[in-house]
Amino acid sequence: MIFGSTATTTDVVMIGVIVVLLVITAFLALAETGLTRMSRAKAVGLEESGRKGGLAVLRLVTRPEEFLNPLLLVILVVQSIQTALTTLVSERLFGGAGVVVGLFFNILIVFVLCEAAPKTWAVQHSESSALATARPVYTITRFWPLRMVSRMLIGLTNVILPGKGLKQGPFVSEEELLAVADEARESETIDASEAALIKEIIDFGDTIVREVMVPRTDMISVQSDFRVADVMEIVLLNGYSRVPVSGEGIDDIVGVAYAKDLMRAERDDQESAEVAKYMRLAHFVPETKRVADLLREMQGEKFHMAIVIDEYGGTSGLVTLEDLIEELVGEIVDEYDVEDPRVEPLPGGDVRVDGRLSIDEANEVLGGELPEGDWDTVGGLLFSTLGKVAVEGDEVDVDGYRLRADKIQGRRITRVRISQRASS
Repeated sequence: MIFGSTATTTDVVMIGVIVVLLVITAFLALAETGLTRMSRAKAVGLEESGRKGGLAVLRLVTRPEEFLNPLLLVILVVQSIQTALTTLVSERLFGGAGVVVGLFFNILIVFVLCEAAPKTWAVQHSESSALATARPVYTITRFWPLRMVSRMLIGLTNVILPGKGLKQGPFVSEEELLAVADEARESETIDASEAALIKEIIDFGDTIVREVMVPRTDMISVQSDFRVADVMEIVLLNGYSRVPVSGEGIDDIVGVAYAKDLMRAERDDQESAEVAKYMRLAHFVPETKRVADLLREMQGEKFHMAIVIDEYGGTSGLVTLEDLIEELVGEIVDEYDVEDPRVEPLPGGDVRVDGRLSIDEANEVLGGELPEGDWDTVGGLLFSTLGKVAVEGDEVDVDGYRLRADKIQGRRITRVRISQRASS
């Protein structure tokens, strides 16, 4: 066929088929992007709101591996047929230059109009594109011959590649989840407090009891032979609803006294009875237990306080349900609490923090990276780096920061001043 030949009826038919295939390609590109960007939570919302096509979206998103491979196979087949027909028609109409014309057509028309444009629109309108394409895609991917061919090809791939594919994938790392949360916050899809809560929830799974417990030095306990009236006075003075009961010492916790039990005993004229008579069973947990597991245990067994023990069986501290909740939502302070602020900005850019502030929280405040090690808190970092019992005014330099012991109680560092050292 020479250059510029008149199109025959066959050429017109093939051009019509090419146009149809281009429309199908654009539709499939829209479907692929719209459905793969749809989260399961959002799909559940669409289905519950009664949106047309919402149920089909939910079915597809719930098992993405069942629709994605057949869909990609259909896209490949359609594009291959369209490319072959375009090349054939171009060669029939333009002779030797037809290959160049067909290549130019596929790059300009197919890529721009049938790939880039629909996928970009799907990114910008993921809900609309998913709803519009879900039913046809669901129908196509339910076609059993297509599913069988797709499974055979995937099986061949798994034979060629080691690992036999991912049976439970794909997997998302914590870093990816945090990046998604930051992106959502920047686009104002969620506010800053919601993004912070997402981060706390992710960190919550890696936190152990030792990091959130009240250390034994701050524990208030009573001996088992104390009178009910005396224990009740201690409870009222400290504003506690329950207090540990010890036997021969702080490492021998034998139970927990509840304020409501003590009040009932006083009402029954049992003020002089020993508190051991009214204490309840104490729960013990290792300091390395994950707080997420402890929270589920507290919910299941209905207790609000646990005694934390170390590897030698001694009392390391105590942890309450409130401590676990505060790890998620931040400090809970009522109108009767009188506490120094955990973080106190100072003139000149320095920061004074509670010695029990965790290293992770300190890094968030400083926007830096204090080192991690055998310590969990800023006070522990200062103590370990100092290498001796601290006195007020002791300082250490750590990774570009100067830590100063501002307040000491007994042998414990309670307030630390952090200043950034000038770079030399």
